[in-house]
Amino acid sequence: MIKFYQYPNCTTCKKAAKFLQEHGVSFEPIDIVQHTPTKNEFKEILEMTDIDINKLFNTHGAKYRELGLKDKLATMSDDEKLDLLSENGMLVKRPLAISGEKVTVGFKEDQYKETWLS
Repeated sequence: MIKFYQYPNCTTCKKAAKFLQEHGVSFEPIDIVQHTPTKNEFKEILEMTDIDINKLFNTHGAKYRELGLKDKLATMSDDEKLDLLSENGMLVKRPLAISGEKVTVGFKEDQYKETWLS
């Protein structure tokens, strides 16, 4: 079962959920603001995949801009970045879909087909 971290008002999350439903893929929707992954969960995601930690940030979000992260991320340690991500779900790029060693960040239909339908 895919853990599907989403923000309920996010149109991209809705598109991704619809895609999974239309293709009969079962997933557990999780509100990323209410249940943000822990620091250890983010560490596991990074260890299981080749995702760059910076790709986990929602660079278009208001919180990202508010904290001035565009200029700060380059000088922050991975540990500091993990703290930020685990403390505020609005900083996480979504939807974040996880199942075993498979992870997708954001929604690109081709990537979803390749990852979740094969």
